Amino acid sequence: MRADRLLSLLFLLQAHGRMTAPDLGRRLEVSTRTVLRDVEALSAAGVPVWTERGRGGGISLMPNWRTDVSGFTAGEARALFSGAAGVADPQRPAWESAVRKLLAATPAEQRAPFQRAAERILVEPAGWRSREANPPHLAALQEAVFSARRVRLRYRSAGATRTSTRTLDPIGLVAKGGVWYLVAATRDGDRLFRVERVVGLDVLDDPVPPGLPDLPGVWAGLRERVERPATGAVRTRLRVAAADAGVLLRIADAQLLDDPVLTERYGVVEVVATFRAVPAARAVLLGLGALVHVLEPPELVADLVATARDVLGRYGDQAGA
Repeated sequence: MRADRLLSLLFLLQAHGRMTAPDLGRRLEVSTRTVLRDVEALSAAGVPVWTERGRGGGISLMPNWRTDVSGFTAGEARALFSGAAGVADPQRPAWESAVRKLLAATPAEQRAPFQRAAERILVEPAGWRSREANPPHLAALQEAVFSARRVRLRYRSAGATRTSTRTLDPIGLVAKGGVWYLVAATRDGDRLFRVERVVGLDVLDDPVPPGLPDLPGVWAGLRERVERPATGAVRTRLRVAAADAGVLLRIADAQLLDDPVLTERYGVVEVVATFRAVPAARAVLLGLGALVHVLEPPELVADLVATARDVLGRYGDQAGA
């Protein structure tokens, strides 16, 4: 760990020139005293680094001195080649460290636009007031995918009250719309698992078998299967108070074919959601009563009105009594 920190210190000085010990400490998440000890270690190893005390002082390298060591750790390489990690992604620290090293290896005259891009582009996978961006078992699944090892996971399907245990061969991970999915090979073919529904995970010593299909091809097939309209499915447009949107989503989750699209304005949320069938939509929406206003489709609105009248006809006399 110290060798990696020394490299990070070296690359920070190459990228930024003179820096103060407290600033380096914040960047490396160590104390100022540790930074000074690391500077002494670099100097003892022959790196031309020195410190200047007083106002305007700091730690710097000899002008025009550079190292040709790339210094990527395995974690940094993985984070870099798997794309820019989100703000709360487990790979984020490794990604930032890799970017620092790349920046330091870039000639000074070409560095400014790249540095500005790194400072001005921020990836936040989760939407406003949405579910957790990085589920608890995401980091372990990432490690299983990187190391090509089988996993045994305990999984709760949508609407299920019990968990099931499955042994899977991970093909890869996909982040779509702020939700992480595990794409895996099973005895029943390639399947899709929402990572947030994983309640337990063991990464096994068994390697995945050779010859697994490529991730983009499998994902394209699974995505088409999910997005293909199901027979009898009904696409709805609903309106609900922002304070009640969470209740609607929790109750409706097991009956939805995909993730609903939410648009909030002035404390009111408009929800576009596809239910498995009209009876499923009817059961959920009538159960919520006046909390939800159904805008579309008109056929569903007519069905809800007719059903409400039937219920009123059955219980109206009892209510009056």
